This record gives sequence, structure tokens and C-alpha cells, in this order.
Amino acid sequence: MTIPLFKSHYSIGKSILTLNSPKEGANKEGSDSVFDIAVENKLDNIVLVEDTFMGFLQARKVTDSLGIHFIFGLRFDMCQDVKGLDDSALKKCSHKIIIFPKNSEGCTLLNQIYTECNTKYSGWLDLTVLKSLWDEKILVMGIPFYDSFIFKNLTTFNACVPDFSFTSPTFFIEDNNLPFDSLVHKGVVNYCKANKYKTEKAQSIYYKNKGDFKAYLTYKLICSRNTFSGRAVSIEKPNMDHMGSDEFCWESYLEKHESV
Repeated sequence: MTIPLFKSHYSIGKSILTLNSPKEGANKEGSDSVFDIAVENKLDNIVLVEDTFMGFLQARKVTDSLGIHFIFGLRFDMCQDVKGLDDSALKKCSHKIIIFPKNSEGCTLLNQIYTECNTKYSGWLDLTVLKSLWDEKILVMGIPFYDSFIFKNLTTFNACVPDFSFTSPTFFIEDNNLPFDSLVHKGVVNYCKANKYKTEKAQSIYYKNKGDFKAYLTYKLICSRNTFSGRAVSIEKPNMDHMGSDEFCWESYLEKHESV
């Protein structure tokens, strides 16, 4: 079973899916919502992995009204030791993790971690701080396939090996037809086998259909306009890493799932 990992427009620049209630009747125009997909495909569960807490309450309200089980994960930039490093150094040694709360108590603790990270460390999550706050009874850690420490070690020649002795993370494995997917897949499997960690097949979903890729790319270019420092960019030549696949969508998930 492959787990669809949805992301919404609240993770700015990462997705064009909204968290609006499903469109009904004649009101079928406008942006696709995660919940349009959920209702059309009779999904009982939604896993939402965001970069901020901003959409949590809206997602909670809509899932409650639809009777859908809602699982929320928050993605962090984590470093072994944030203190004393400038942004350039932090970007080189940081990697992504996802934290899922198990219950309402876990949501409260997740919010505390998120607040600590953004008020004291400019959005970076210090591993030492995380260890001091972690509660295995109410939190679960996931490691994304892209932007994990394994991904960065293999594609940028970093040498980061975080200390996960305080928990037992689950590593997500994806295949979106990017040229390095098989390399990262092998790295994740070998690491998890050596350390006895669990893996799960997953697919990140940022838009509904493959035909939406151009709209998704346009949105990413608009949101990233301040990062190009005068470089000429366009839809034909976006100059963005890892944008060589239109598989990060629900249509692709269905094709893979139905072929199993």
C-alpha cells in the first residue's frame, strides 16, 4: 500500500491544492482542493504534511464535517546543533524530518516544538532541543524521501548522520521517475536495514492531474521570484532543481495504485 502524502497551498510555493470544502453542484470552478480528491475517491483517511501550522484548523474543520480521519504532519529543517551557525552553514548541514502527533496532547507538544523552533532559532529545529521535548507516547517521526539526510548525503556529498536514538523513525520511499530515485531508494533501504528502521511506500501529492504541472511550476516560479538574484527564468527554463517530473499528483498515484 502506498500512502498519499498531501500538501496544500499553506505550504507556500510547494502545492497548488487548497484545503477548501469540496466543490458542489454548479460551483465546480476554481482551484482543486485536497478534499475534492478525498470525496471524489471516497477516501477514509487524509495524511497532510505541511511546512507550517497555518492550515491545521481549516483542515480539522473540513475533515470533521466530512467524517474523514485526519492525520497531520509538520515538516522541519533540522540540524544537529543550530547555535553559532549562520544561514549558509545551516543550509549545508540541515535536513528534513516530519513530526506527526498521535492525539490532541501530541498536537499541543508539536505546536510547542514549532513555536520554539520559530521564536528562538529562526525556523531551524535544533536536535538537542527536540530530544529534550520529545515524547514517544504522543509523537511519531517520519523521514521524507526527498531532502532527508540520506538524500542530501547522496546528492550533495554531505556527511550528516543524525542521532535518532531517542525514537524510531519511519522512512518514506517514493518513486516519481526522477533520475536519482533509484539511488536514494537503495540508500534508504540499506540504512534502514542496518539500523532496523521501518520503511513505508509513499507519494507526495502537490496537484491533482499531470496536466496541472504547468500551473504548479508557474506558481513555484512566482513564489520563488526573490531567490533568483537577477537570473532569467521562464516556464521553458525555470532553473529549479528536481522539476523534471510531473508525477507528484493524484493522477499518478491512481495509475500506480491501480496497476498493483
